Amino acid sequence: MSNIVEEFNSYRAKMNDAILEDNNKVIKRIFNLDTNAFTEGALDKKTKELLGLVASTVLRCDDCVRYHLQASKEAGLKKEEVVEALSIATLVGGTIVIPHLRRAYEYWDAIEQEN
Repeated sequence: MSNIVEEFNSYRAKMNDAILEDNNKVIKRIFNLDTNAFTEGALDKKTKELLGLVASTVLRCDDCVRYHLQASKEAGLKKEEVVEALSIATLVGGTIVIPHLRRAYEYWDAIEQEN
């Protein structure tokens, strides 16, 4: 597994466990809502992950972008589909998101290398 992917997944899991260990009702409900929002519904999982990826890119949340890239790969999305979604995010977000676009490309490549 690529170091960048392994480090992110390890840190995310460790910190999510620490956060949820405090048993805060509001935080637990937000985590649950987030999980449930990305399950199959009127929109399929692939579409929802692309929506999450675009929103995360426009909002400039690198952790969120990484999460949605990983979930997109696991949902079976191809690089061309992800790149098209990232192009929309860059159009909507403007040039300020280009650094996040660079990191998204780097992370996608790392995910692909682990396969």
